[in-house]
Amino acid sequence: MQHGFLPISKEEMKQRGWEQVDFVYVSGDAYVDHPSFGHAIITRVLEAHGYKVGIIAQPDWKNKESIMVFGEPRLGFLVSSGNMDSMVNHYTVSKKRRKADAFTPGGVMGKRPDYAAVVYSNLIRQVYKKTPIILGGIEASLRRLAHYDYWSNKLKRSILLDSGADILSYGMGERSIVEIAEALDSGMEVSDITYIDGTVCKVKSLDCVYDAITLQSYDELQKDKLNYARSFYVQYCNTDPFTAKRLVEPYGEHLYIVQNPPSKPLSQSEMDRVYSYPYMRTYHPSYEELGGVPAIEEVKYSLISNRGCFGACSFCALTFHQGRIIQTRSHESLIEEAKKFIWDKDFKGYIHDVGGPTANFRAPACEKQLTHGACKNKQCLFPKPCKNMRVDHKDYLRLLRKLRELPNVKKVFIRSGIRFDYLMADKDDTFFKELCEHHVSGQLKVAPEHISDAVLQKMGKPENSVYQAFTKKYKQINERIGKNQFLVPYLMSSHPGSTMKEAVELAEYLRDLGYMPEQVQDFYPTPSTISTCMYYTGVDPRTMEKVYVPVNPHEKAMQRALIQYRNPKNYDLVLEVLKVADRMDLVGYDKKCLIRPRQQKQQQWEKTHQQPQNKKPRKKKAIRNVHKKKNK
Repeated sequence: MQHGFLPISKEEMKQRGWEQVDFVYVSGDAYVDHPSFGHAIITRVLEAHGYKVGIIAQPDWKNKESIMVFGEPRLGFLVSSGNMDSMVNHYTVSKKRRKADAFTPGGVMGKRPDYAAVVYSNLIRQVYKKTPIILGGIEASLRRLAHYDYWSNKLKRSILLDSGADILSYGMGERSIVEIAEALDSGMEVSDITYIDGTVCKVKSLDCVYDAITLQSYDELQKDKLNYARSFYVQYCNTDPFTAKRLVEPYGEHLYIVQNPPSKPLSQSEMDRVYSYPYMRTYHPSYEELGGVPAIEEVKYSLISNRGCFGACSFCALTFHQGRIIQTRSHESLIEEAKKFIWDKDFKGYIHDVGGPTANFRAPACEKQLTHGACKNKQCLFPKPCKNMRVDHKDYLRLLRKLRELPNVKKVFIRSGIRFDYLMADKDDTFFKELCEHHVSGQLKVAPEHISDAVLQKMGKPENSVYQAFTKKYKQINERIGKNQFLVPYLMSSHPGSTMKEAVELAEYLRDLGYMPEQVQDFYPTPSTISTCMYYTGVDPRTMEKVYVPVNPHEKAMQRALIQYRNPKNYDLVLEVLKVADRMDLVGYDKKCLIRPRQQKQQQWEKTHQQPQNKKPRKKKAIRNVHKKKNK
């Protein structure tokens, strides 16, 4: 295995003594050879298995020559939109164009197309009619079967059909991409590679497809949204690598999309090997004069310790992508990686993160998951922690202690999510105490998401009482160790189940907390989540019960504005909400009010709220003082 960046041009390919590459990897991201980037991992895995890989990063999708850099690869093209879904990368939840792209040199927006995986694949097919095309990455993974597309507001076919690609590798892909490569290298036709776990293929006959569940056809899904809800829940119940069945989605009489069961999770030694490859840990030097790639800054001095998440929040696609079974790296692997950057000239002594989707998950939820898989119809933490769940932070704590002791390390932070309900289920407070003492930089970010139990139930999150108990304990521990540290709650507006009533409740909670978040996450319907299925169908696919869904953009804007009710720009929207919700009692000068009447309407307000004759009205100065105290 040669050290250095993989070739991005024919000249660099020839410098390695290659006449032809085996695979060309086409990516919507700039080339960053760091294990936080999917293209870096997949190309290094293939390299480690003896394959020659060239990279075309952010090709000009309007020019066919941009994907002809290496000529025709011996085995095939690998196509990914990048680390993010290209539509999420391009648009806010209100469908406004974003101003910057952290995965592009200089943060420039517009270097990849909308629906990048489809566009790149079609571009390749214009030039190379029969060369195998393998899709991968988050965008393809979550669109592997028929899916609701928020940006066009319609149900779309499997991405395999719209892209013209031959096969799709879903999930993390290390196992399936090697099996696909070996099959192609052996001389198999790509149309015959229909059996690999972690892949989706298209077939004209089901003669060779066995032990499968046939979903409703695409025509049936289009006719009735409830059919889609039923189909989606079957998919959701078949995301576990140990129990999942093969799924078949018909398209007409002679075309079928076949989803094979997910790949088995990586063992610890296999995961260690993936992260041991000779990554350059930075962006390609050709981007230097363009300002570098901003996305590297967040991960350059961070460590990925785990994969998967048994939290299974309704609005998260991790169940469909990484799965619910936790996979971890060894302490030795993580310490070895840390040693590669702690002497870097730009390292300031701070390891920014040690985590993954959920930082404090360092083992499968229970013993049975590694042999029998995760439960189909039960969740580990919701609505209450399962009695079989192992709650133990000891291994994670030992790891953090070892990292803290490394030379040149001043602080080890935890910036990826802490699952607070899992933390509260731990009867041993040692980790909680050391978290506050050593791993919080003044404020800890957590994700209660909402305070209404009705909404939290739809989100798959714990009851509000659990979060309240957590905040109380967090405060007590910080007082005990003599630190003045804060919690920064992530909150979500307009999630399915949130009416104006629940939105106002959330605003009142923030009022009582004396906190207005700088950023608000409006629910974003992305493919392959339970919440998106609710948004599209109006029912919870788990129960088929109706769910209230805020779909009107104006209503979503109103719910969002309520979370930042103190922002003057949101005044009109907040006032409108309070009228609609019949909560005009929250407009006034009392400390319980969210907003005050407009200045020009003050006299009218005072007339309708006249004080009794025997009680003197408060002076304006006193009113101002009350307002100041409230703000404090």
